[in-house]
Amino acid sequence: MTEFAAVLAEKRLMPLGPGTPNAGMRSRLEALRFESKQRDFAQCCLAGAWLYHDFLDESHAVSQEIETPEGSFWHAIMHRREPDAWNSKYWFRRIGNHPVLEMLLEQAPAIGYKYTNPLDFVDFCEKVRDTGSDDEDLAKRVQLLEWQLLFAHCFEKAKI
Repeated sequence: MTEFAAVLAEKRLMPLGPGTPNAGMRSRLEALRFESKQRDFAQCCLAGAWLYHDFLDESHAVSQEIETPEGSFWHAIMHRREPDAWNSKYWFRRIGNHPVLEMLLEQAPAIGYKYTNPLDFVDFCEKVRDTGSDDEDLAKRVQLLEWQLLFAHCFEKAKI
């Protein structure tokens, strides 16, 4: 899907908060289409692409319509960034066991964070947001890993 590759080519650490929508990407994001028999997974990819460029409202509009663990996952991340910790935790609780959470447990220590569960990570983000600290940078890197793992998971499932 070259359209997704073009939209996601910009390497960036998303802010822990809402950020500022990348207006230069709006038209490309609006043009994204992902035809798949696995519609929910395709929609998850769209929610993730909007979120990657700080369009929280657009990401929310897509993710709230997906009644799967992956839809809840994107929904939870979006609320964490709003920031709305309580709502984020609500959606994370709806996910249950998920392979992306297992991957975070395995992979986050390599970048310096002992990931235990998404609720604790929400608390960590709340604590370090807008501090300009090394811990804020670490949280952004973990958030990016989380995004990459979830997007890859959804993209693979959408291609089935």
